[in-house]
Amino acid sequence: MAKAKTQYTCTECGGISAKWAGKCPACGQWNTMVETLMESANNRFAASRPQSLAQTAPVMNLTDIDAEDVPRFSTSMEEFDRVLGGGLVPGGVVLIGGDPGIGKSTLLLQALSHLARIRKVLYVSGEESGAQIALRAKRLAVDANGVQLQAEIQLEKILQTLAEHQPQVVVIDSIQTLYSEALTSAPGSVAQVRECAAQLTRMAKTNNITMILVGHVTKEGALAGPRVLEHIVDTVLYFEGDTHSSFRLVRAIKNRFGAVNELGVFAMTERGLRGVSNPSALFLSQHETQVPGSCVMVTQEGTRPLLVEIQALVDAAFSPNAKRLSVGLEQNRLAMLLAVLHRHAGVAAADQDVFINAVGGVKITEPAADLAVLLAIHSSMRNKALPRRLVVFGEVGLAGEIRPAPRGQERLREAAKLGFTVAMIPKANVPKQPVEGLTIVGVDRIEEAMAKIRDIDDMS
Repeated sequence: MAKAKTQYTCTECGGISAKWAGKCPACGQWNTMVETLMESANNRFAASRPQSLAQTAPVMNLTDIDAEDVPRFSTSMEEFDRVLGGGLVPGGVVLIGGDPGIGKSTLLLQALSHLARIRKVLYVSGEESGAQIALRAKRLAVDANGVQLQAEIQLEKILQTLAEHQPQVVVIDSIQTLYSEALTSAPGSVAQVRECAAQLTRMAKTNNITMILVGHVTKEGALAGPRVLEHIVDTVLYFEGDTHSSFRLVRAIKNRFGAVNELGVFAMTERGLRGVSNPSALFLSQHETQVPGSCVMVTQEGTRPLLVEIQALVDAAFSPNAKRLSVGLEQNRLAMLLAVLHRHAGVAAADQDVFINAVGGVKITEPAADLAVLLAIHSSMRNKALPRRLVVFGEVGLAGEIRPAPRGQERLREAAKLGFTVAMIPKANVPKQPVEGLTIVGVDRIEEAMAKIRDIDDMS
């Protein structure tokens, strides 16, 4: 028997190389080349034959096309609908990624049990048997009467089932377990994942089926398989949170039918995932008395303002190189903010270990957390607590200026609703009309913010 020929394929861009290389010659990414079986000419032609994702349509002028809102239907889970941009879209393809055991299958089984009352649904499992899924449904106490199940990993059989039963909502758990007979490579390989995702997307678009794909993630937290997988689908969702914690965050990274960076907050209970109506309460520690190094900020996750407590601990360094560690915030930005604090506010931390934590496991990516981080660091260094019921937000520039943050009015209203009485914000964000129950202090520079802390203490 002739030896099977192999080639090396990039998991990021799908580029092909005859030999292994540490750096992909196509996209330049490191350590992404994996060995795969080389397809025969017949199989390669069958798998790559171009097919349209939709029915052929005539060429039209853009102004002659009616711009109608995309119809949606609810999953009966408010937090899930929020992340999706209002609900599922007929013909839309959603990709959900997350660590093993974080709750992807649990969430989708709960959603399908609700959707089965009004629509025809199908759950395709490639990782678990029917008995395992039935046991999970029993443990979650969901009404799975209308949920159709198929335990199958061969793509052609799944497509045949979709053509025969014509379901309206389909869950594929997971895309990495499927394989197509048109290819000889193993399930989970770059070629198999790309081909199976393309065929399922084509089926969804042509038959107006809502398709939800579950994807594995790598140890770095990115979706496994070729990066083209994220480009094919309409919506990409990521599960975040520690598996040892009872809280889960679902974040929208891409959404062709709604806003990105939306955040859904769930609590894992014995009966499955439950939406959290007031997520700000999760990210605020309950201190009996105000403690040094604690500062509350308002971050904006999509259309939702969230109050998050930023904690800082500054201690004497016992090594030549002081430590800089941040959890939930970007570490490189922390080093930059410490330099700004020294240069423009005269507060030096070169010989101090600095630790920053965003309470509740939330990850903050926006720069509006800068002012809260600096105030928390300054409070820890002085060992003096910040004023009670104080909330802050604002971006700090390298020149020491405090820049405005978007949607300042919504942030202030959320803070006032939760009982905060004083807000230190960029002067450009100060509203023309006062916010009831909230005293607003506008600042232009970081040294001005440090000086006004004592005045705020008197007001609170």
